[in-house]
Amino acid sequence: MPTTPAPSEALPAPESNAGAKGLKGGSLGLVSSVAIGLASTAPAYSLAATLGIVIAGVGLQSPIVMILAFIPMLLIAYGYKEMNEADPDCGTTFTWAARAFGPRTGWMGGWGIIVADVIVLANLAQIAGQYGFTLIGADSLAASTTWTTVAGVVWIVLMTWLCYIGIEISAALQKVLLSIEVVLLAVLSVTALVKVYTGHGIAGSSHVAASWFNPLAIDSPSAFTKGILAAIFIYWGWDTAVSVNEETKDATRTPGRAAVISTVLLLLIYAVVTTSAQAFAGVGTTGSGLGNPDNAADVLSGLGNEVFGSTGIGWFMAKLLIFMVLTSSAASTQTSILPTARTTLSMAAHKALPDRFARIHSRYLTPTWSTVGMGVASIAFYILLTVASQNVLTDSIGSIGLAIAFYYGLTGLTCVWYYRKVLTRSARDLWFKGILPGLGALVLFGLFVYAAFFVYADPSYGTGSIDLPLVGEVGRVSVIGVGSLVLGVVVMFVYAAVRPAYFRKEVIPTSAALPTADA
Repeated sequence: MPTTPAPSEALPAPESNAGAKGLKGGSLGLVSSVAIGLASTAPAYSLAATLGIVIAGVGLQSPIVMILAFIPMLLIAYGYKEMNEADPDCGTTFTWAARAFGPRTGWMGGWGIIVADVIVLANLAQIAGQYGFTLIGADSLAASTTWTTVAGVVWIVLMTWLCYIGIEISAALQKVLLSIEVVLLAVLSVTALVKVYTGHGIAGSSHVAASWFNPLAIDSPSAFTKGILAAIFIYWGWDTAVSVNEETKDATRTPGRAAVISTVLLLLIYAVVTTSAQAFAGVGTTGSGLGNPDNAADVLSGLGNEVFGSTGIGWFMAKLLIFMVLTSSAASTQTSILPTARTTLSMAAHKALPDRFARIHSRYLTPTWSTVGMGVASIAFYILLTVASQNVLTDSIGSIGLAIAFYYGLTGLTCVWYYRKVLTRSARDLWFKGILPGLGALVLFGLFVYAAFFVYADPSYGTGSIDLPLVGEVGRVSVIGVGSLVLGVVVMFVYAAVRPAYFRKEVIPTSAALPTADA
């Protein structure tokens, strides 16, 4: 575990705003930024852990749900792009919402990012531990909660260290791992479809049907919401490309372009893999069917054995697929630490967190306290939930969708409000600064409310419920998701009482783009 840097190793917290935090500017180009955005979503890991959940919710309509989930992601990506052009601050939602709506809204935007990343790291660590043992054939260790937890903790420590020693090293590693990952997913998809259409599929195989792309065939609004939120989770992470904006060449343009490109590439990956996997394995609830609850936590490993076979080159490809899920979770672990460390760095630089979180390493030019603090917080949360129960850990992962919908939706709304005075300047401004991010925000906030207070709140949803005073039994997924955001409100008011400068708008005054000042 990297140790806390001595005062001589770190620079003091800057007094000024964006661009003066001490990060290594100009380190990343467009390709590296796209790689970070894609790697942060962890396509192989996300499909392995989430495809079964989507199929359990919407069945054969999984391909269209993957496509529909892309739409609000793209709309919000345009919001990120437009806001980054105005203010390329690594705090992203935190800084932008503070400028548009005020300090408390901004602080909660930053908290949403922190909550989502801390929770997801617990699951990533669990997957990394299990897949690491599975890869070497140590199935008994992979089934051991104790040993997978130990391996998961070691994983977080290693990824924290890589983030600590430099953004360029992190980006180079992402490009290599991501390239292999995407190629292997493409080979899996093509092989699966070839087997289906040459009559060499398995029980449950079928040709791709037009009905799979009909959203009206989904059973109910509840099933649709469950499927969409699960699909949104696997798209989540492309905003990491924007959170490293202060370390990117052409900081006002490159990060936003990388975010939009990342979402489009993710659509292609997810639509192709979902369609081919469904054609090959079907959505049955037994055997190799993608709807089998026994496969829900890990769809790809069993699918790899069926598609590639278990002997010769097929055995090697199946093992390589498991390795790719492992490295995918590693990449996502690393790229989950990156944006959160930079969010807390920006919050500290703007006096919304203690100054020590704004310290930058004098050699590596990376956040010190923020990076290490993210690793420590994630390890603590992971161990706490593992000790509580595996069911609690599972439900916490389900709650991530609420945090994502909250801060992504807030970013879209922020874009509309910040640019409200220039929306009539041109058709482009109206669409890209107003209508598109605004629609994205409405969709995500609508999903948040419906899921939090109706779908996830159902005591029968997830693995358990909690009896709340004056409310009664509420699904644990809803309690964790909403409760984590409510906890942020409490922490915010406590910190505001201790250090009020930021909350008095002395650091980030509210503002809006003006026709004469905005290009």
